[in-house]
Amino acid sequence: MGMNEERKLADKMLVRGGKPLNGTVDIQGAKNAALPIMAASILLRGQRLTLDGVPNLYDIQTMRRLLCHLGAEISFDKHRMVIDVPEEIKCETPVELVRQMRASSLALGPLVARCGRALLPLPGGCVLGSRPLDFHLKGLAKMGAEIELKGGAVTATAGRLKGANITLDFPSVGATENLMMAAALAEGVTFIENAAKEPEISNLAEILRLMGAPVKGDGTETIRVTGVERLHSAAGEIIPDRIEAATYLMAGVITNGSVTVRGIPAGIMDAVLGKLQEAGVEIDIFNDEICAKCAGPLKGVTVRTLPYPGFPTDTQPQMMAVLTLADGTSVIHESVFDSRLLHINEFKKLGAKIELQDNVAIVTGVKKLAGTEVHSSNLRAGAALILLGLAAEEETLVCDLQHVWRGYEGLVEKLRSLGAEIEIEAVE
Repeated sequence: MGMNEERKLADKMLVRGGKPLNGTVDIQGAKNAALPIMAASILLRGQRLTLDGVPNLYDIQTMRRLLCHLGAEISFDKHRMVIDVPEEIKCETPVELVRQMRASSLALGPLVARCGRALLPLPGGCVLGSRPLDFHLKGLAKMGAEIELKGGAVTATAGRLKGANITLDFPSVGATENLMMAAALAEGVTFIENAAKEPEISNLAEILRLMGAPVKGDGTETIRVTGVERLHSAAGEIIPDRIEAATYLMAGVITNGSVTVRGIPAGIMDAVLGKLQEAGVEIDIFNDEICAKCAGPLKGVTVRTLPYPGFPTDTQPQMMAVLTLADGTSVIHESVFDSRLLHINEFKKLGAKIELQDNVAIVTGVKKLAGTEVHSSNLRAGAALILLGLAAEEETLVCDLQHVWRGYEGLVEKLRSLGAEIEIEAVE
């Protein structure tokens, strides 16, 4: 089934719950690694970037259209993407694409480094609260870019950017990525302090190195990039998606089943696996396979979302779904995104007992959930509602799935392969 077809069919999902999920799922490439690496192709002149393991998702297609608008030619087949970038490209990004996805902001750093000017409407995407571009813009200004905010758009102008010492107020993944890319063509050396340490950052660093930019320190809080005048063609691979892997493992746990994810190193999932074990889940690791199964009743735990290597905010709603059925009380502190707890009212419709105090959710475990109609407010909340539907008695109708297709390729097929009874419904 093609992506557009799936979307047309699948703005609603009917889930018949109460069946344990069992089996093995192959993990897709990481959306959050592929998007910045695609944006890094902007740095090339008359060169080619070949990427394997690119997931076929809406956000990927949006970034593809954005790059094509700038002048790139892209072929994409069976998870291999080939991006050919001409000598000259446009420096203005189109409003209609940027508004669809926050990750469009990743074009800003490479565009200003490559063209000396970038115009970017303020981006859209999941509503997760105040994630302004301040960190990105301050860093680019330190490198010599003049920043102007006017009419809902950012214009950054520079001659050649200059290497700088930049300290981020918060280890923002997007800002770290944008500044690494900008620094690759800057004059001199750039140090990014308090940098994000996510595995996706190291994936971008590896591709930049393959393109000829000396990058050191990725995975630590200080990244050093030595700028070069020109980068060259390269071929590389997208790392596996740790958020997708966590979602399927938790689908097994919440349904009292046993799910194995294949093709992902356990090391990049330490925080999630550790917390599942603390809740009483049995985790088995063999080579690049991870299996999670319920060995007995789950017990409540305390979870605090933090930048990597802490517990990821992108798996917090799914973990909360699991904990709605755990014995005792769980406490979930959301310390990364101020609106990442919007899903709680939908959880309650299914019978979950959750109290919210500022950015802390107190979850009291219940014995069972009852199916009903719920609405997804963002990508990961949508995935969590599907998990709850799989665990609930009778039928759950999960609506507004347009968010979910942004992050999970082949979700319907993968869940069915594990034994889920789901139907997708057309919305005309």
